[in-house]
Amino acid sequence: MSIEQALAERGQRITRLSQVLEGLPLSRGPLTLEIGCGHGHFLTAYALHHPEVFCVAIDLIADRLERAGRKSSRAGIKTISWIKADAAELLDAWPAGVSITRHIFILFPDPWPKRRHWKNRLIQPDFLSRLAAISAPGVGLCFRTDHAPYYDAAVAVIRQHPDWELLDAANWPFEERTVFQQRAPEYHSAVARRRPRGD
Repeated sequence: MSIEQALAERGQRITRLSQVLEGLPLSRGPLTLEIGCGHGHFLTAYALHHPEVFCVAIDLIADRLERAGRKSSRAGIKTISWIKADAAELLDAWPAGVSITRHIFILFPDPWPKRRHWKNRLIQPDFLSRLAAISAPGVGLCFRTDHAPYYDAAVAVIRQHPDWELLDAANWPFEERTVFQQRAPEYHSAVARRRPRGD
């Protein structure tokens, strides 16, 4: 595939994502985002405990999203939209004037352990800036991984970022064991808060 074809397909995906997002009630109340929702265990439980919050969940694997959708349907939840999307493309498609107002969860993302792949990790300065741009002041960014080197690197990036204030991990807002968490012998959590604009 040529670069031109790849860019054209990416543009088409972003256009479709924009249409999906425009059809959701993103501005009607509190809003939470989960990036990499897996089989939906965490966000389904979160939505049950926070019925006032509308949730957007993305993942790249269609089977996971189908399972997640069945799980929330069985629970009678109508406040989650499960979307097949890449995180960067979601941010490109995000509607102007709409802000995340409650939480952003990034649970057990690919740690890309080899040095040559570190550039693919989600928690990077530019990505945090882009998340901050769609987040209201006070929004919680909740990151969890079972890969200690990634945790250390992510904490260092968050600590140095002007838009995010690193908090004690005891501020983790909601607990529900995910499939990945159950398999992990141990894991590490980081919580940050979106700083007020201009701070």
